[in-house]
Amino acid sequence: MAVAAQLGNLQEEATCSICLEYFNDPVSIECGHNFCRSCITQSWEGRDGNFPCPQCREISSGKNLRPNRQLGNMVEMLKQLHLPPVKPPGENLCEKHDEKLRLFCAEDQRMICWGCRESKEHKTHSASPIEEAAEEHKVKLQEELRFLKKVEEYFLESKVREEEQYKSMRSKLRTEKKKIESEFEKLQQLLKENEQTLHRRLEEMEKKMTMIENANITKLSNEITALKALITEIEKKSEAPAWELLKDARSTLSRCNNVKIQGPEMVVKHYKVMVTLDPDTAHPELLLSEGGRRVIETGTAQRLPDTPKRFTYWPCVLGREGFTSGRHYWEVQPLQEWGEWEVGVAAESVDREGHFIWSPEGGVWTGQGSGGRYRALTSPDTPLSPREEPLKLGVYLDYEGGRLSLYNADSMELLYTFPQAPFTQRLFPFFYLNGGAELRLV
Repeated sequence: MAVAAQLGNLQEEATCSICLEYFNDPVSIECGHNFCRSCITQSWEGRDGNFPCPQCREISSGKNLRPNRQLGNMVEMLKQLHLPPVKPPGENLCEKHDEKLRLFCAEDQRMICWGCRESKEHKTHSASPIEEAAEEHKVKLQEELRFLKKVEEYFLESKVREEEQYKSMRSKLRTEKKKIESEFEKLQQLLKENEQTLHRRLEEMEKKMTMIENANITKLSNEITALKALITEIEKKSEAPAWELLKDARSTLSRCNNVKIQGPEMVVKHYKVMVTLDPDTAHPELLLSEGGRRVIETGTAQRLPDTPKRFTYWPCVLGREGFTSGRHYWEVQPLQEWGEWEVGVAAESVDREGHFIWSPEGGVWTGQGSGGRYRALTSPDTPLSPREEPLKLGVYLDYEGGRLSLYNADSMELLYTFPQAPFTQRLFPFFYLNGGAELRLV
C-alpha cells in the first residue's frame, strides 16, 4: 500500500494541472510551476503582458518558458512502467474536470479545482486554498460554539430556577391545604361545604400551575436538547477534514445565528462592554467629560482641531470602540428632561461633513427620544410605545446576526429590533444631541 501511494504521488507530480495528462515537453515559468508547453501557451494566448500562473495565480512579466528536461526524463520513465491511473481513495475530484478540488470559492461557497478557477464561471471570484478557507471557517465555528455553550448554560440555569420555584409553590400549597383542613375539622359539618369549595379552587390552581410548569420545562428541555445536538455537530465538524467541513458551511452558520436567547439578562450578563466617547469625532457644539463618559449639547461651537473624523454638520459623536464581529451591549442615560437625543450605531463610512439619511440606508441604526416620545429611525419612522418611560436605554449589537436592538435598561423591555440585515462595515456606538440634551454612559 505504501509503495502504491508513493507511485500515485509520483504520477501526480508528473501530471500537468491543465490537461491532467503526463507532461508533454514540460516547461517551468517564473513561479516555479511546470506545465506542458502547449498547455501554458494556449492558457496565455491573447495576453500581451501580466501572465498569471494557472496554479498559484502569481503574475509573470513575460512568457519566459524554461524547458525542464529532468522532469521530461522522469515522465518518459514513468510512461515505460505502463502504470494505471492512480486516484487516492476518498479523494474529492471535480465532476467536470476530474481534477482534485484544491480551492474554495467564497462567492459560491463551494470547493472547485484549478480548471474551474480558469472558467468564466469563477474567473472573477475570490478563491483561496481549501486548507485556508477551512481554517477561517473553523474559527467562526469555534466562536459560535462558545456562544452556544453560554446559551446552554443559561437554559440549564433557567430550568433549575423554574423547578425550584414550582417546588416552593407546591410546598406552600400543601401547607395551605393542611391549614384549611385543620380549621374545617374544628368547624366540622358547618363549614364542610366551604371546605370542599376551597379544595376545588386549590386543585384547579394546582392543575393550571402544573400545566404551565410542564409547558415551560418541556420547552426548556427541548431547547437544551436541540442545543446539545447542534453543539455536538459543530464539535465533530471542527475536527473533520477540510472538504467535509466546508460541504454545508453556510447552512451550519445560519442555524447557529438563528439560535434565540430566551431572556435579556443573558445579554447584560455576557456582552456588556465599556464604551467611551471619541473626542476626535465630536461636533464643536458638544462638550465631553474628561473620561469620555458624558456629553452635553451646548449650542456654542468650540475651537477644535480639524480632523476628517469630526462631525461638522450634525451635533454627533462616536464611541472610540468599533466593532466588526461579536455581540456587544452598552447603556446610555439621558440626564435632562428637555432636548432631543438619539442612540444606536453608525457605519464607519457615515458622512461627517454633510447631511445623511437618518435610517439604516444612510448607515445609522438609532432610536430617538424627545419630550417623552420615542421612535426608531427607519424608513418611514417607527413610533415606540414602551410600557413605562425608560430612564436608561440599552443598546445590543449582534454583528454576525445582523441585528441591533434597543431595551429599557431597567426593566429589560425590548423596545425595538431593526430588521435583520448583514453588516459589512465597522460599526461605532453613535450619539446625537440637540436642544441642550445631555447623555451619560452607564
